[in-house]
Amino acid sequence: MEKASTVSLKKGKKPESEPVETVADANLPTLPMKTILAMTFGCIGVNMAFTLQGSQMSRITQTIGVNPNSLGFFFLLPPLLGMLVQPLLGKYSDSTWTKFGRRIPYLLVGAPITAIVMVMLPFTGSFGFGYGSLTALIYAAVAIALMDMFSNICLAPFRMLAGDMVNNKQKNSAWSWQQIFGYAGGILAALLPYLLTKVGLANTAAKGKVPDTVIWAYLIGAAILLVTCAVTIFNVHEYDPETYAKYHQIAVKTKATSVSLWQLVKKAPRSFWELAVVQLFSWIGIMYTWTYATGAMAKNIWNTTNPTSAGFQAAGNWYGVMTAFYSVAALLWGFVYAKTKPNQRKFWYSFGLFADALSIIIVALTHNQWIALAAFALYGIGNFTINTLPFTMLTSSLHGENEGSYLGLFNIAVCMPQIIGSLLSFWLFPLLGNSQPMMMIFGFIAMIIGGLSVAIVHEGK
Repeated sequence: MEKASTVSLKKGKKPESEPVETVADANLPTLPMKTILAMTFGCIGVNMAFTLQGSQMSRITQTIGVNPNSLGFFFLLPPLLGMLVQPLLGKYSDSTWTKFGRRIPYLLVGAPITAIVMVMLPFTGSFGFGYGSLTALIYAAVAIALMDMFSNICLAPFRMLAGDMVNNKQKNSAWSWQQIFGYAGGILAALLPYLLTKVGLANTAAKGKVPDTVIWAYLIGAAILLVTCAVTIFNVHEYDPETYAKYHQIAVKTKATSVSLWQLVKKAPRSFWELAVVQLFSWIGIMYTWTYATGAMAKNIWNTTNPTSAGFQAAGNWYGVMTAFYSVAALLWGFVYAKTKPNQRKFWYSFGLFADALSIIIVALTHNQWIALAAFALYGIGNFTINTLPFTMLTSSLHGENEGSYLGLFNIAVCMPQIIGSLLSFWLFPLLGNSQPMMMIFGFIAMIIGGLSVAIVHEGK
């Protein structure tokens, strides 16, 4: 892999209609495609972890005896830990300079631990805790929290590498390839329970136990996570401190200067706060979809609310197929978005959120599984947007000195909506008649507000 310091520079005057760049932006090199592919390849395994969590967590917890009204508890711990871990990881990786780089060491440690905790969750029902027992629920909550925390520790270096090494002209491409590889992994992860059922593994189990199809999906996902992250670890060469400082037009620091996260928050660019408003509403919409879609479809399409029934488990498998389908749509959309111009980002951000909202309302109301599947093509466009545009717009508004810290702090804008949504669900779910479809309709409204909120965002330094 070509060292960063040997990559040729391509400079040129930027049209005035595009987001404002500083001299530091212009000095960042134009990377060869093999470098961008290498720094994004590990997203295959990382997104397998997130996809398995998103598509199977509600199924697993309800299978072991969790009341739907209590699902919010299982979405509290992950974002709480994410709000703590991500800013600290960003802060300390900003000043981590080793022979392996500044972001790669965290991936080197995070990937094996993520693989281990991925294996914990599907075995929740295998230790004889008992259906609906407090011990089983605590074990599941801890496993979910650890899986989410370490998955985020794996994801963070990829985001920070893009901020550190990619110039503004290539940001759309780099962030798109992160998502393209990520959704490729998501397609496989989402389809695994369905495919494993087709090859003969049991898709039902004794009361309180997780089916073999889900267990093996997580085991396979953990193995692929290790392999794909290894490709990034051994093929990406980060800038050394002197090269990084030259490209970002900052002073070379012989001794790390500690800047408090609170000081960074006070100096955050305007777009940091404006994007956080959009994230608040859009992530509540996303969260209520992955939490309640399986139950909503089980009720509307398979006419059951019993988590131990074959119909409910069939809904769980179908949601996995839908997740794979939206991942295909998102992957294809990534190729389209990669060719868009930087000055079009706000338009595509709003477009993606409105597409997501439309998919949510269709899945909440339809009584046909194929219509639900088709609607998730729009969900794929929206999911790609939510996982790409905010970070692209934020990194184009930052200087290079505290890039990791700001990306870590911005993760609070992903975690806080999940906490708010979880707490709100304890009051909202009974208010809406204990109806999982109605919870998705609430998520639809939140997503619409998010799409309208994009108008307030000002990108640039």
